[in-house]
Amino acid sequence: MAYTFITLPSPVGELKLVANGSRLAAILWENDKPNRVRLGPMSESPDNPVLLKTARQLEEYFAGTRNAFDLELDFAGTEFQKKVWAALLTIPFGETRTYSQIAEQIGHPSAVRAVGAANGRNPISIIAPCHRVIGASGKLTGFAGGLEAKERLLTLEGGQWSDIGKTGDLF
Repeated sequence: MAYTFITLPSPVGELKLVANGSRLAAILWENDKPNRVRLGPMSESPDNPVLLKTARQLEEYFAGTRNAFDLELDFAGTEFQKKVWAALLTIPFGETRTYSQIAEQIGHPSAVRAVGAANGRNPISIIAPCHRVIGASGKLTGFAGGLEAKERLLTLEGGQWSDIGKTGDLF
């Protein structure tokens, strides 16, 4: 099945919402690296119901009236990546986890760097909240949308962390 997309202006820049049939497959950043998320050919589909539902829920999230999403997701990746992305979905609104906590949660406590790599390839940003994963020191670390966007999302959620906007150790 071909991928379809719409674009959505947001407080963290223009987002490209991508569907695979009736499931959300990706939320891509305005300045995303070209191969961070590998998808097939896509066409614009302004009437796609899942994309319109995603846009509506994201608008509510940015307005501060939604703290959980109700969407069917289509994660395409390795089994390990899917475990990491599933773990992201368990991080409550307004809370953060470290890479090592995610590694422990998925049963691979020594795979902290692999968790970081999988987190960086999360295709469904914001919905699968990779922005809620921070360094062990409490510092904000790499984010596909940029550290400023990560800071804005965490601020929107009322999350607490130290050394806002500074990069730090992942582990």
